[in-house]
Amino acid sequence: MEVHKVVAPPHKSTAAKLKTRLKETFFPDDPLRQFRGQPNRTKLIRAAQYIFPILQWCPEYSFRLLKSDVVSGLTIASLAIPQGISYAKLANLPPIVGLYSSFVPPLVYAVLGSSRDLAVGPVSIASLILGSMLRQQVSPIDDPVLFLQLAFSSTFFAGLFQASLGILRLGFIIDFLSKATLIGFMGGAAIIVSLQQLKALLGITHFTKQMSVVPVLSSVFHHTKEWSWQTIVMGVCFLLFLLAIRHLSMKKPKLFWVSAGAPLLSVIVSTLLVFVFRADRHGISVIGKLQEGLNPPSWNMLQFHGSHLGLVAKTGLVTGIVSLTEGIAVGRTFAALKNYHVDGNKEMIAIGLMNVVGSATSCYVTTGAFSRSAVNSNAGAKTAVSNIVMSVTVMVTLLFLMPLFEYTPNVVLGAIIVTAVIGLIDLPAARQIWRIDKFDFLVMLCAFFGVIFLSVQNGLAIAVGLSLFKLLMQVTRPKMVIMGNFPGTDIYRDLHHYKQAQRIPGILILSIESPVNFANSNYLTERTSRWIEECEEEEAQEKHSNLRFLILEMSAVSGVDTNGVTFFKELKKTTAKKDIELVFVNPLSEVMEKLQRADEEKEFMRTEFLFLTVAEAVASLSTKGPSLNNV
Repeated sequence: MEVHKVVAPPHKSTAAKLKTRLKETFFPDDPLRQFRGQPNRTKLIRAAQYIFPILQWCPEYSFRLLKSDVVSGLTIASLAIPQGISYAKLANLPPIVGLYSSFVPPLVYAVLGSSRDLAVGPVSIASLILGSMLRQQVSPIDDPVLFLQLAFSSTFFAGLFQASLGILRLGFIIDFLSKATLIGFMGGAAIIVSLQQLKALLGITHFTKQMSVVPVLSSVFHHTKEWSWQTIVMGVCFLLFLLAIRHLSMKKPKLFWVSAGAPLLSVIVSTLLVFVFRADRHGISVIGKLQEGLNPPSWNMLQFHGSHLGLVAKTGLVTGIVSLTEGIAVGRTFAALKNYHVDGNKEMIAIGLMNVVGSATSCYVTTGAFSRSAVNSNAGAKTAVSNIVMSVTVMVTLLFLMPLFEYTPNVVLGAIIVTAVIGLIDLPAARQIWRIDKFDFLVMLCAFFGVIFLSVQNGLAIAVGLSLFKLLMQVTRPKMVIMGNFPGTDIYRDLHHYKQAQRIPGILILSIESPVNFANSNYLTERTSRWIEECEEEEAQEKHSNLRFLILEMSAVSGVDTNGVTFFKELKKTTAKKDIELVFVNPLSEVMEKLQRADEEKEFMRTEFLFLTVAEAVASLSTKGPSLNNV
């Protein structure tokens, strides 16, 4: 077999290496490549289009696209109006704030966002987290003004954090919320949100402030005297109606518009029933009078000092991460379905600035909602103009239609919330996780039960902690396998995976399948020493020749640090004491360069023990001793 020579990597300065590493870390998509070789005018135009994606599609916008966007915008508005009111109550905020949050943020996103299908507004999970975290220290009933100030301040911090991630290109931070974590968290939150609606569905006036399942159920059954049969009847009827419509739209996707319009229809019908029969005088609670007019400014309500600064910063951080994860996941999902690209960093900036502007215009945390985005996509949305149409529709509602919501019953809003969040319980995805990865399933269960029995933020923290523990285990305990040869071929594979693979007498071939660094170097030392001893014992029992060569297949070793270099140097000393030669196969350029720098005395990076493939190494080593001539 021809043996190819392993050559040293080309020399690069430290500055060049640092530049390459920073580019690959923070700019893997290389956003500046579109400016190379372009005239200054083109560069300015492309820069403006990069910052404001609306400038990309606006010049080519047509009446045909407008018709589609108007239909989809009106459709999602019919869903956004009742959901906005409902989710604001879920966050313990005045219902009007939910409509404010469906007016300004969509306009900002239409200018800055890169998704055609994302429908922006309040979402259930962020509303639940914001309301529950703030309520731990401030009562929305006893001190509603302070609670509102903290909600706007938390929204500002959430937006600031989100935009900072995009500007600094640190979006990989949100990737620590794994799919298993999100599925468990969303499912648990959906259960808690649904149980919280028992207050409205049963007509209870005194209800627990805690969010876990035990206090909620205890509160429900300790206040049975407050149950209102009129409220229960109305709630059950509208809940069954909404669930039936949802089931119909799932069975027949073409009827999506029925599901989208059902919440608004429920609000209209229930409001008429209450008004005609004056049911508000017979135990059915209503929203009450809502303020007319557009969003009032709220920048004077933002609090950046005082005893609650830590609370709003923490609330903003948690709600910012969760809402950002949901928004980007939804945007990428529909982009993949329709074969276009969504820039994650630009989305972070758009969602972040949307919330910063929203915090100054009486809005709380908003993002892209899956249910509304699905309706938006199914309704034929072509561009972000659908968000503008929705926003204009909400504006008209704020200006002229607010008196019509005065008699809207709270029980119907509760039914709308239950119907919306029930879709967050993803049983098929949970079964798939069980089949694929049992540890991920455990993480999912911890998130689910942590949210249900502890709190929303504690459940999320436990799940993230377990995910990080799994990641640390993979880093500190990397995979390392013994390789054997397929007889009659040059193929070498894991002995424990392929039964036909055979050991080579006198040679131990190990494949290291991770970077070697301070976190795993001691583990690799112990593992390698154990395998050398086991191999020597096996050679002695089978009366083969002594172990003479240790081959390290290093194709998967993408990097080493100082501890990693020390590992290889100590391994060389260990094998030398046993008269075993250490052989390297296909070390990558960065690894090879560092090992060569550390090998000042040319002890273990000798040319005769460097090879490109395992087959070439075995073929070459077979000529170095009579014991290997039969290989």
